[in-house]
Amino acid sequence: MLLSQTLCLCFALALSYAAPTLHDVMMADHGHDHHEDQAHHSANPDRCDGIEFDAIAPDEKGNSFFFKGDHLWKGFTGPAQVSSAFFMELDDHHHLGHVDAAFRMHNKEKPEDHDHIFLFLDDKVFSYYNHSLEEGYPKDIQLDFPGVPSHLDAAVECPKGDCNSDSVLFFKGEEVYNYDIATQSVKVRQWAHLPNCTSAFRWLEQYYCFHGHNFTRFHPVSGEVNGAYPKDARHYFMSCPKFGHGGDAKVPKCSEVTLDAITSDKSGKTYAFTGRIYMRLDTHRDGKHAFPIARTWKEVTDGVDAVFSYSDKIYIIKGDQVYIYKSAAPSTLIEGYPKSLTEELGIEGPVNAAFVCEDHHIVHIIQGQTMYDIDLSATPRTVAREAPLPISGIEAGMCGPDGIKVFVGSEYYHYETPRILAFSRIRPEPKTITPDMMGCVE
Repeated sequence: MLLSQTLCLCFALALSYAAPTLHDVMMADHGHDHHEDQAHHSANPDRCDGIEFDAIAPDEKGNSFFFKGDHLWKGFTGPAQVSSAFFMELDDHHHLGHVDAAFRMHNKEKPEDHDHIFLFLDDKVFSYYNHSLEEGYPKDIQLDFPGVPSHLDAAVECPKGDCNSDSVLFFKGEEVYNYDIATQSVKVRQWAHLPNCTSAFRWLEQYYCFHGHNFTRFHPVSGEVNGAYPKDARHYFMSCPKFGHGGDAKVPKCSEVTLDAITSDKSGKTYAFTGRIYMRLDTHRDGKHAFPIARTWKEVTDGVDAVFSYSDKIYIIKGDQVYIYKSAAPSTLIEGYPKSLTEELGIEGPVNAAFVCEDHHIVHIIQGQTMYDIDLSATPRTVAREAPLPISGIEAGMCGPDGIKVFVGSEYYHYETPRILAFSRIRPEPKTITPDMMGCVE
């Protein structure tokens, strides 16, 4: 399942140019002509022209940076800015300020490096956190990454689970250097079937090799490429006129956000559904992004009524039908589905919301202002209990470690347990959906 018809671009905000920095003043004090520096940076590249990126990396906050020459783009929309406005010391050590390669470190065993951005320039490496250069940098690449060559083409992190151990993949020409962070050992491979990568990017647990204005998705261990590649990056990783899908969409106001369903699976992946799109809410390290529902659950083409997770499966309810998918990627529809609500859960539709609490076997189904409890471990499945609710108009619900959230329009109500939701007669104060929750704007 690839980045087809992605709407993720609508969740990044355009950036404005930065004001003169302390670096500009310091350079002027040392005889550096500020006007010469401005002229040096005057050529403002446009990534919609089909350029080739030098490097791509996210920072610790999930902002993705696309580097080209002495400029970069922050996020998937907005104009280019001078790289030294974000990574000031690049110009101190190399006037051109270009970047050969970059990646965000994944190494929880070493907190002093975890989530740092490492930038590679010729034979030097820079380590940044919160856009501040760490003390002692830049260093020779060999001091931090023994066995890794200079003048790299690309780099990308590969956490344990994707690779056999926390690793970094370095690309130079046709060779790929797999660097094991813990042992500092290097294995060199040649992936002849993969184009020479000028930049590489791990995004939403997938790996992308960028070459020219195209990209190819690959497996980080074998280098295997599946699917029709290459693809034009302008359709997927940036907002360009006449390219992509939904590139003109606006960032919604939080007061305009309404949910049709929300759920979290056993692995911690949290999905929110509205209309024909869904958003991963747990991917703060990569930012929040929206996609068509059919991208992941291809048989569900016209939105959802309710979604819940149970026993490593995701149940999607639409109309009087239930679709059951394996939670593990790629999401695969269980053979024999969809089935009717009556056959699967012993109730008739429509359903407004549904949720299951972790390590419990009861699905709580909300229809109108009534909640029905159904034991998923029973055969056949039938309604075990029903209770009137103190709130009307519930459209989505989820049970998490902090309790129950039920959503009504752009607000939600919090209860500690399903029982309190069912039997409380005092309505709590509603809370509003926030930018941190849904990537909206206030």
